[in-house]
Amino acid sequence: MKLAWILWLASMLQQPVGDRACLAATIYLEARGESVMGQMAVAEVAMRRRENGQWGTSLCTVLNARGQFALSTTGKNYLFTDVESWREAWLVADVAMEMWSLPPSLRMDVVPKADHFFASNSGAPSWAKGSPLAIIGDHSFYRAD
Repeated sequence: MKLAWILWLASMLQQPVGDRACLAATIYLEARGESVMGQMAVAEVAMRRRENGQWGTSLCTVLNARGQFALSTTGKNYLFTDVESWREAWLVADVAMEMWSLPPSLRMDVVPKADHFFASNSGAPSWAKGSPLAIIGDHSFYRAD
C-alpha cells in the first residue's frame, strides 16, 4: 500500500484511529528494523511532542510537520511492502497511545524527556548537543532545548 493512501485513510478515519494510522506509518518508516523497545521510543517522542503542543495538537499534525518525521520527508508514492513490520508498527502504535492516555505518573517511559531522535546513519543534526539521553538500536534520543 502507498503512503499517500495511508495518509488519506488517516484523514478520513475518526479519532483516535486516524492518529494511530499516522503513528503506525511513522514507526514503520522510522524504526521498522528496530526492537519493539526502539519502536516504542520513537512513538514516545511523537506522543511527547503532541502533548507539548508546539508541533500540533493531533498526532497526524505533529507527524506531518515539515521535516520533523519520515512521514513528511518520504515520497507519497512510497510502498509499504513488509506486512509483518506493518502489523508490528500498528500494534506498537496502539500500545503507545494506550500508555499516553494514562496520567503522566502512571506511564512507563522508554526515553524520559526525549523529544527528538535521529538515526545514526543520517549524521548528527545541529540540535544534537552533548550526550544523548539514550541510544536504542540505531537511534539516539535527545531533549532539544
